[in-house]
Amino acid sequence: MTQGSPHDPRFRLRLVFAPGEMLGPGKADLLEGIARTGSIAAAGRDMGMSYKRAWQLVETMNAMFRQPLVESTRGGAKGGGAVLTEAGQAVLTEFRSLEAVAEKAGAAHIDRLQAMLRDIPDQK
Repeated sequence: MTQGSPHDPRFRLRLVFAPGEMLGPGKADLLEGIARTGSIAAAGRDMGMSYKRAWQLVETMNAMFRQPLVESTRGGAKGGGAVLTEAGQAVLTEFRSLEAVAEKAGAAHIDRLQAMLRDIPDQK
């Protein structure tokens, strides 16, 4: 299954561990953004997310796992920052690997489902 046009199906995986304890593409994207920018606020901004919401998601993830996924330092003269911990990098790697395996395993099923869809204008 190749993805390219806006009409191609998107595969999105969300793991629900318990009520309120989920890991999905949004949290994974936030972790990647923190790793890239070194900042919870900047990662949230890049995703169009408020500072408060980004912090809430980080706090939820840090509470879900045995070890925190993100460590942050408060601002000040040098400014604050955030980094993924070793556990955070491991969780992100495992989730992205699971997504890739599931997408590959489901590609033929998705293709067959897509073939059964009604015609969509501008799609050939």
